[in-house]
Amino acid sequence: MSMKLIQGDCLEVMKTLPDNSVDAVVTDPPYPDYYKTEYQYVDGMIDFLNQFACRQLVFWTAKMPFPLDYTAIHIWDKKTGCGSEYERIFERNGHKNFKMFRHYLINSTVAASFTRDTFTGHKSQKPIALMRNLIEKFTKPGDTVFDPFMGSGTTGVACVQTGRHFIGIEKDPIYFKIATRRIEDTDPLFQAVGL
Repeated sequence: MSMKLIQGDCLEVMKTLPDNSVDAVVTDPPYPDYYKTEYQYVDGMIDFLNQFACRQLVFWTAKMPFPLDYTAIHIWDKKTGCGSEYERIFERNGHKNFKMFRHYLINSTVAASFTRDTFTGHKSQKPIALMRNLIEKFTKPGDTVFDPFMGSGTTGVACVQTGRHFIGIEKDPIYFKIATRRIEDTDPLFQAVGL
């Protein structure tokens, strides 16, 4: 499988990606109400997703309206009894069936150990089982999955594990290193690019 990791601002890197180079977008962008300053959220930052005609799965906060059009809303039930118990996953350019995905929140080494996952320290880390489930359900082996907000690389790891190609972009150099290490540990044959 082809793994391409790029350190840089996705809004700049997007200009270098060829049209129709991906089969699906699976991403967890910064939210307008959750660590807004730390993750550098700005209004309109996901508008570039409109240039992709492929299927998209975009995680989004349960507390704010989603700013783009969509065909379905899926729910990630975090199986926790406190805080935000779920997040929405907006499907774009796809089916109109709404689905529920139940996977424990990974917010500590204990939670990660319980679910056979790895805790990276990222405040918005998604469970590897959830990402594998989404990728297997909404893409096919050999597809190229694009994550413009890669974070600690969970989507890339899920792509390696399920036989999908992956392109990931991460702006934060610390999380880029974590993602690179995680994907390298899963598949040493990938191309990391620093911009």
